[in-house]
Amino acid sequence: MNVLVTGGAGFLGSWLCEKLVQKKYNVYCLDNLSSGKTTNIDSLRKEKNFEFIRHDIISPFGTEEKFDIIYHLACPAAPFQYQKTPVNTLLTNSAGSLNVLELARKNDCPVFISSTSEVYGDPDIVPTPETHRGYVSPIGIRSCYDEGKRYSEALFKAYERQYGIDTRIVRIFNTYGPKIRGDGMYGRVIPNFIRQVLKNEDITIYGDGNQTRSFCYVEDLIRAFILVGESEIARGEIFNIGNPHEITVNELADTMIEITGAKSKKIHLPLPEDDPKRRCPDINKITQTFGWKPEVSLKEGLQRTIEWIKTN
Repeated sequence: MNVLVTGGAGFLGSWLCEKLVQKKYNVYCLDNLSSGKTTNIDSLRKEKNFEFIRHDIISPFGTEEKFDIIYHLACPAAPFQYQKTPVNTLLTNSAGSLNVLELARKNDCPVFISSTSEVYGDPDIVPTPETHRGYVSPIGIRSCYDEGKRYSEALFKAYERQYGIDTRIVRIFNTYGPKIRGDGMYGRVIPNFIRQVLKNEDITIYGDGNQTRSFCYVEDLIRAFILVGESEIARGEIFNIGNPHEITVNELADTMIEITGAKSKKIHLPLPEDDPKRRCPDINKITQTFGWKPEVSLKEGLQRTIEWIKTN
């Protein structure tokens, strides 16, 4: 199989490329390196069945290669990053998704998109099923990402209805693990907390810390990606992917301190605009369809991630 992965040098994309290379597929990794890193794919670039293409998906992409499936993962995902570049984020989700769909149409191949739990906004149903329509501000500070992904989903379904394209949509909930970027504006809650506890610094929590999240270890997530991408029964479907274990941000900080034995204390800062109060997936659909469920516990996954950050 020839497989194209957009955003392939990013956190999730590089993990996906690695698993597909192991399956002996010919993997084409496309990334403009705006948030992805070449160090994520250095080991893969030695493999004969891997090729890196530096390109911005906002611009049309043509190749003589015939692709058997396209995984569309390209998009900035860290809030501080996409809020700093909102126009680029919207264009990645609009023009970028259009270019990917046109390429899939040309190749007559399945096309997979990694959407997000952010399409639900601040949901009034938790755990949140795929049927929930969401509660999103179209003009809020997070809208470039939230509404961008909602548009991508709408465009994917439009191509499916009008052109018969084989589309598969997954909505990702919070994911973590080795390779997650935690520097500067790319920092997210888990790598931020890890850096702070390793230095015995105060842990910065936005708001009162009672807001909840659900954290899925990256290898569990990628396993689900491949199931959805390669199964005919996933055609035209939308799946939540995440860990249904809901935890408050305060509890996450306490767990970090317990694992590392840090002397850190929790301090609270103002809550960012439009930050959702609860975030937890209903994963019954993907579990019933494929038997998939997360296997790595939060403590085990955090320990692996902490060890990776220590050496990277």
